[in-house]
Amino acid sequence: MPAIVGAIKVNNVSSSGVFLVGDAFRVAPFSDAKTFAGAGSFNTGDYLNVRSDRSATNVNDSDVFDQNMTATL
Repeated sequence: MPAIVGAIKVNNVSSSGVFLVGDAFRVAPFSDAKTFAGAGSFNTGDYLNVRSDRSATNVNDSDVFDQNMTATL
C-alpha cells in the first residue's frame, strides 16, 4: 500500500542512521559502539554541581568482543 507523505525537513542523518520515506519491507541499520564514562559524565542542565572526588572508570575489557554484529539481509 503506497504511503502519502507531506513536506519533509531533514536536519541530520548520522553515519549509522536510516532515512526512509514510503513503504519498506525491512530497515536494518548496523552500528556498534563502546562507551566508557566516569561519574558525572552525562549530566546535562544548568547550574550543575557534581562532586565525584573518588571516582575511577575501569576500561579493562578482557573479552574483547562484546556483541558481534552479523549481516542478516
